Amino acid sequence: MELPYAEPYKIKMVESIKRSTKEQRLKWIKKAKYNLFNLDSEHVFIDLLTDSGTGAMSDKQWAEMMIGDESYAGSSSYKKLKKVVKNITGFKYFLPTHQGRAAENVLFSAMIKEGDIVPGNSHFDTTKGHIEFRKATAVDCTIDEAFDTSILHPFKGNIDLKKLEDVFQKYPKEQIPFVILTITCNSAGGQPVSVKNVKEVSNLCKQYGVPLYFDAARFAENAYFIKKREKGYENKTIKEIVKEVFSYGDGMTISAKKDGLVNMGGFIALNNKGIFKKATVFNIMFEGFITYGGMNGRDMGALAVGLNESTEFNYLESRVEQIAYLGKKLVEYGVPVQQPFGGHAIFLDANKFVPTIPREEYRAQALAIELYIVGGIRGVEIGTVLADRDPITRENRYPELELVRLAVPRRTYTNNHMDFIAVALKNIYDTRNEAKSGYKIIDEAPIMRHFTVQFEKI
Repeated sequence: MELPYAEPYKIKMVESIKRSTKEQRLKWIKKAKYNLFNLDSEHVFIDLLTDSGTGAMSDKQWAEMMIGDESYAGSSSYKKLKKVVKNITGFKYFLPTHQGRAAENVLFSAMIKEGDIVPGNSHFDTTKGHIEFRKATAVDCTIDEAFDTSILHPFKGNIDLKKLEDVFQKYPKEQIPFVILTITCNSAGGQPVSVKNVKEVSNLCKQYGVPLYFDAARFAENAYFIKKREKGYENKTIKEIVKEVFSYGDGMTISAKKDGLVNMGGFIALNNKGIFKKATVFNIMFEGFITYGGMNGRDMGALAVGLNESTEFNYLESRVEQIAYLGKKLVEYGVPVQQPFGGHAIFLDANKFVPTIPREEYRAQALAIELYIVGGIRGVEIGTVLADRDPITRENRYPELELVRLAVPRRTYTNNHMDFIAVALKNIYDTRNEAKSGYKIIDEAPIMRHFTVQFEKI
């Protein structure tokens, strides 16, 4: 008999989580104005709001934190991190920041001006927010297959080359500061991008004189999918694949709270010295000195270890296969999800799950709220609420997909938790036709509203 799979780690510390009653959860979510971000963590049983900074660090990471150098300038922890970033990414220049959106803020301040066009593959919410805050426009060039959750395309995060070239031909290159390629593509369902597509996008960018940058929050998970799905890469190591992917670009931003395996941190890595010098001005202005950039020395040390751990196959296999375990359970129960399964989350297809709720009543948000009420499970809407309003017309933007993301923290929950989630969703799905109405917005911010929006039940 073949030996079954087992996680490549053992548990050294546990944290208690509390069960609650449905009556309690109904009271808490109403008090939170039906915004899952407003819930107290102690009122959540299984927290799948985000995989950002919510994972468990290793013993080696905690050991590194004990020897963190907190010097304001030139700390040894910074030097350790700088060396690891160079070894893994291959980029020449490096600026630490306190998290991913901070890296975007610094880099975009140096590169984006009013009226610019920034093409990419389903820009993440903070990416689009930083672009639109500067009165520029994000243009989605993701392949059409990404918007059909039933299609089993292996690389749904890919950019459609024709869509991208149409942008290049429509606008002068001076109006396109860069193309942003998100790996894996979170907003499309945690979907990977192939090396072939990266190379093709890179060649097209060079042809039109436009730089290529990566939003690399889940770069290691993307490399795992390449190894498993792309011909010619099955015998390459994760680190080899990562180095090749980054070799086709001009730079990157990263929220290290994902594939850096830390609770806080991010950075910018670049090849262009001129952009690096411009970015250092904004890094000092917004983040801190260029050798700490809003991070503690201990956090930089933990990140240096985490980057090496996250680019090992055994870790990634455990990580991605746990997501697949949940996905397979849901498919078995008939629950509609984005397929193939992503690397960090399962994405529920609310258009198929609760089509009885009108889109203008935020069906994905309604589904996320129901999951909390039924099981104490906190996910997040990736749909009309997150898509925000058009910056000019102020009308709701209705994306092709209405999703609920269940982002699983790294090395945190067991498969028993996945079973619990699956059964809760099956119970909701079995009664889906009873859902006739959703929610209306009673208060919202002018940009990135989903974090603080308030709802009222219709």
